[in-house]
Amino acid sequence: MAAFRLAHLSDPHLPPLPAARLRDLAGKRAFGYLNWTRNRHKYHRRDVLDALVSDMQAQQPDHVAVTGDLVNLALDAEFNPARQWLEGVGGAADVTVVPGNHDAYVRATRHRFVSHFGEYLRGDADGAATHFPFVRRRGPVALIGVSSAVPTPPLMATGWLGHAQLTALETILAQLSREDAFRVLLVHHPLHSDGRAKRLTDSHQLLALLKRHGVELVLHGHDHIHSTMWFDGPERKIPAIGVPSASALARKHYPAAAYNLFSIERDGNAWRCEQTVRGLGHHDGIRELKQVRLS
Repeated sequence: MAAFRLAHLSDPHLPPLPAARLRDLAGKRAFGYLNWTRNRHKYHRRDVLDALVSDMQAQQPDHVAVTGDLVNLALDAEFNPARQWLEGVGGAADVTVVPGNHDAYVRATRHRFVSHFGEYLRGDADGAATHFPFVRRRGPVALIGVSSAVPTPPLMATGWLGHAQLTALETILAQLSREDAFRVLLVHHPLHSDGRAKRLTDSHQLLALLKRHGVELVLHGHDHIHSTMWFDGPERKIPAIGVPSASALARKHYPAAAYNLFSIERDGNAWRCEQTVRGLGHHDGIRELKQVRLS
């Protein structure tokens, strides 16, 4: 049987930012709007995002995971263009999405993400309901989606899962540990962060669940960098992989746009997973940056 190919991109921060009304820019959005107009619009580019997605689609992955931050300020006017972009990436059966902190930027529109993208984050057994965590089975892969997206005060970008989500996740992980599935946890925030302003505040509880029950792979975004961290599982270390913003030009310590492509297959009684990183080169468009065997 051919290997299952899972693509992963994150943080498209879909440009351009639509025109905002003055009444929309109160509180935290005022800070975000100034940051966008002064800085972020220079390095989040739609042409970069389109080139990256085109290259990804040319690789013909079996499924695509998008780990959040489709929008920027969660303005009402941002969600329809983001939906149109996502439909261009693929249909809801072929793409799985979890929200990021920018998708729940303020309380007034924190629920818009679920209402606009519900089919893309709905579990196979959940009918018309959308809730977290959810599970989608695709070939040998079980995609487990959680939401770390919560509104935060200005200058903060922390995430939080909460007791109810962690309790449900433990039940799911315990069940999947008894099944023959390559388990992939999708979350926006990384499981470890050096900065308090961007961390997952209940990461210790999540890491404890993973140590007890395990998954084969964790995919996240948020930090806009290439990242590989290893965490304890019940039998072996678990790789947690981050990726740069899908629309970004390189700046300072942030690399240019990239995506991951994972080749997953059975190798005897174990899983074999190889990671290919493709991204924007200095002068030669989208190209392969590296290959890594994870297991």
